[in-house]
Amino acid sequence: MMKCSYCDSENNSMEKACSVCGAPLHTKRPQLKEYVSLQDSALSFQELQRFHTYDLLILLRLVREERSKSYNLMRTVQKAPEGAEIDKSVIEFGESEYRLYTARMKLIEGLLVDRMGYKPKRVDDKLLAALKHRMDSK
Repeated sequence: MMKCSYCDSENNSMEKACSVCGAPLHTKRPQLKEYVSLQDSALSFQELQRFHTYDLLILLRLVREERSKSYNLMRTVQKAPEGAEIDKSVIEFGESEYRLYTARMKLIEGLLVDRMGYKPKRVDDKLLAALKHRMDSK
């Protein structure tokens, strides 16, 4: 026998879906990770989909910070004084990093819209603390 992770009903473990609510029986629900790093943002859509919403918010904050750094670096290089020798590869690297983090940010925001119905303007400690409090009191 197998318990449904959504409605807690007993089901035959050979079944694919819960006989009561229809939820998939062999799909793992997102669990909180011990640690989320910027490198996680390079994971595929399917892998990020398995992240807990709280972890996605932390990852979004990290990606937005890195995107801002890339943008500021790009702007600094663009505003360099006339005649300054700046290697073209440095400029291209800054632009590609900015585009990369923009795409990663939009992917994570899209996942959060699917889960929460909106993308947060800011992911600050207050938002994370409120969510953590709700999760702890469930």
